[in-house]
Amino acid sequence: MTKILLVEDNKTQARFIKDFLEKKGYEVIWVEKGTSAIKTAKTTPVDLVLLDLVLPDISGNEVCRWLTENPETKDIPIIILTAKTDISERVAVLEAGAHDYLPKPFDEAELNARIYAALRTKALQDELKQRNRQLMELTKKLELMAITDPLTGVYNRRHFEKLIKTEFSKAVRYKSPLSCLMVDVDHFKRINDRYGHDAGDSVLRKVTEILSSSLREVDVLARWGGEEFIILLPNTDRDKALVVAERILRNISGHRFEKLAERERVTVSIGVAVVDGDTKDWEALIKQADDALYRAKAKGRNRVEYG
Repeated sequence: MTKILLVEDNKTQARFIKDFLEKKGYEVIWVEKGTSAIKTAKTTPVDLVLLDLVLPDISGNEVCRWLTENPETKDIPIIILTAKTDISERVAVLEAGAHDYLPKPFDEAELNARIYAALRTKALQDELKQRNRQLMELTKKLELMAITDPLTGVYNRRHFEKLIKTEFSKAVRYKSPLSCLMVDVDHFKRINDRYGHDAGDSVLRKVTEILSSSLREVDVLARWGGEEFIILLPNTDRDKALVVAERILRNISGHRFEKLAERERVTVSIGVAVVDGDTKDWEALIKQADDALYRAKAKGRNRVEYG
């Protein structure tokens, strides 16, 4: 039921308006003072305010201004009831934030029509806001989809390349250390062949979780392609990068993967590279990490190599 807050200090007129509105199916809350109106609007959800301009404590304009400036009540439509006929007074109530005004004495049918129009406008505005929220949520979702890998939920290769360009430039400019880790799941084809692609996907998702939990918030993790992942470690030198790589190695090899046989263990090979004087650009940094990864695989896998 639509709830209307009636602010009117004239008891006779208030009862007349209240009875009329209740017959029309509205629920009416009646208060006599402006301060009471503000308190009620703050604590009780109302759909519309009928506000007398002249009140015993503060003016209707002040009440209107407070309601329209308060985030909790600013969207409630306000119709001013006034016996004043001066144009400047009518302009003032609209400038105070009122949606409409109705001169006293007024016709019942006109009052009902103005209430209906105000509520209809509010309903349309609420619908528009809801659609805008849905559009914003959809836009954010599409933006997220554009930069993340659909299987693992981490950044995709394209977005990682944008990020590493920025981080590489910072590292060169401020002469700060920057490390890159290339991680490859060992014998992943064998896992797919033996247990199926669903199990393989499950392994990749779990590896992603373990990688994420092994890193700091400032570190960047992305799926490079297939069973390969790439990690960027800002402000991290060679020794610290090797510590991170060894931790990842232990965390993954020590994990029991649900979709696999009990004795089956998943391991990874890791290549580590750090920006130094010979690193020409971000692509060279990735190549150094990739070359180190291939050496790790060539030396038997489940190990870390530094490039």
